[in-house]
Amino acid sequence: MTSRRKKAQKKQPSSGSPNAGGPEFLVVGKLHKPHGVHGEMRMSVWTDFPERIVPGVELLVGREHRPLIVRSVRWHHQDMLIAFEEYSDREGVGELRNQLLYVRTADRPELAEGEFYLHQLLGLRVVSDEGEALGRVEKILETGANNVFIVRSPDGGEVLLPDIESVVLSIDLTAGEMRVHLLPGLLPDR
Repeated sequence: MTSRRKKAQKKQPSSGSPNAGGPEFLVVGKLHKPHGVHGEMRMSVWTDFPERIVPGVELLVGREHRPLIVRSVRWHHQDMLIAFEEYSDREGVGELRNQLLYVRTADRPELAEGEFYLHQLLGLRVVSDEGEALGRVEKILETGANNVFIVRSPDGGEVLLPDIESVVLSIDLTAGEMRVHLLPGLLPDR
């Protein structure tokens, strides 16, 4: 998933490789039950870029990250029906039930300036526009309206910051920092 910022941010250099300490693989979906008799499966799509899942693309399945080549894809309601070159029938493909599908982080698409992958924001140091160190981004809640950053303070407390322009002022991946403006009520004691 991605976070979008409308303000122009300093473009971060990208070698195409994952950041040190970052994930090597990103989940793009979860396989469910077989569909039909020709090796298709229902897949919940967990990526912002489903258009990249096309015939001929390599995806990695399960904890072992076993490579599979996409044979076909088509939409079925909110899910995708996907088939792989390595499987041609319902029984064979059934062994993939409830497995996650991944891509390599290095293969992720470049984002526009000012957009970030959510995993890139985890661990960032959070500092207020007044210079107060608030902690580090520990989790990100994806809500319907906007994401919410859960920041763990040095004393173990939690600060919830909405991902809105009036709160998140800048993100600098190179410096490992997110600058924020604290609106009234965002800190429990203020």
